[in-house]
Amino acid sequence: MQIYEYGDRDTRNILIQPVDRRELASAEHEAALIKELSGADICLAAFAVDRWNSELSPWDAPAVFGGEDFGSGAAQTLEEILSYMNRSDKRYFLGGYSLAGLFALWAVFRTDRFSGTAAVSPSVWFPDFTDYMRENEPLSDCIYLSLGDREERTKHLIMSQVGNAVRECYGILQEKNRRCTLEWNSGNHFKEPELRMAKGFAWLLSNEG
Repeated sequence: MQIYEYGDRDTRNILIQPVDRRELASAEHEAALIKELSGADICLAAFAVDRWNSELSPWDAPAVFGGEDFGSGAAQTLEEILSYMNRSDKRYFLGGYSLAGLFALWAVFRTDRFSGTAAVSPSVWFPDFTDYMRENEPLSDCIYLSLGDREERTKHLIMSQVGNAVRECYGILQEKNRRCTLEWNSGNHFKEPELRMAKGFAWLLSNEG
């Protein structure tokens, strides 16, 4: 997995985000937005994911779009990210969009290495995911959730559940007494992803610790 770094490599604040190859084109702009919104020096480490459905899914599940099923490669992806996090003088935050947002939320149930996580427009409609959250304990105390206010307005039966699912996720985190927020953005799933990610990371930088 290739890693691309944007921003100040000497900063204490390392923001990790799994991205697909198309998102790399906007990663530098996203890093600038994060710095603008947070006022903090940051380094955005973009992990380029080639097999999106396989490398970011916590367990196997049938395809929702097209014919590509979801794999169970999230554990291996998390191991690669953790191996990158080798500096004790840094604080590491994890974030992701869509299926990468689901991965970012799942990851803090597996490790306490992240100072916070931002699950932005996350695919929390994923089968059995809210049950997983309810049955396990998050190992981070700083969790950001967001969704577009039109994302649940779809004729797709599974995707239309994303609003109820993210509300349930937020409720579970509140029940578990974690510092968290749920922000509603205007628009559908594809509107202003870089700005939505920047808002998520900026919230973590302001609320951690």
